[in-house]
Amino acid sequence: MKQTLRQGANKQAGRRLRKQLTKPELWLWLRIKDRTQGLVFRNQHPFGPYILDFYCAKARLCIEVDGEIHTHDDQREHDRKRDKWLNEQGIHVHRVIARDLLGAPDEPADGVIRLALERWRLLQAPPTIASDGPHGWRKTCFR
Repeated sequence: MKQTLRQGANKQAGRRLRKQLTKPELWLWLRIKDRTQGLVFRNQHPFGPYILDFYCAKARLCIEVDGEIHTHDDQREHDRKRDKWLNEQGIHVHRVIARDLLGAPDEPADGVIRLALERWRLLQAPPTIASDGPHGWRKTCFR
């Protein structure tokens, strides 16, 4: 049986965590949940062995709200390994400091939406071709 990325993630834990958002997570969620410009964010989304605070599939973007615990050395190492694994799956991780959301939540939320839109546009763009010649054409010689 082919393993999917969602296998191994604890769906029940995700459901429980959705009901227990921290204040900064809630304030961000209230600002990004309304399918802004075609983007859909999910909160406490199971992905592989992890549960992501917020995830936008179209942008392949994970948003993590980091509270004080993320300043501890052991948690930083865990975050580094987690981010590396997610990057290997093609997921970009963006971290938002919890206290920034407590002070002025609109600014970080707007930044999250702008980042997601930018990534979505980049993922939709056709691949670019390197060019050597004028007008963007590659010169190729056949013998």
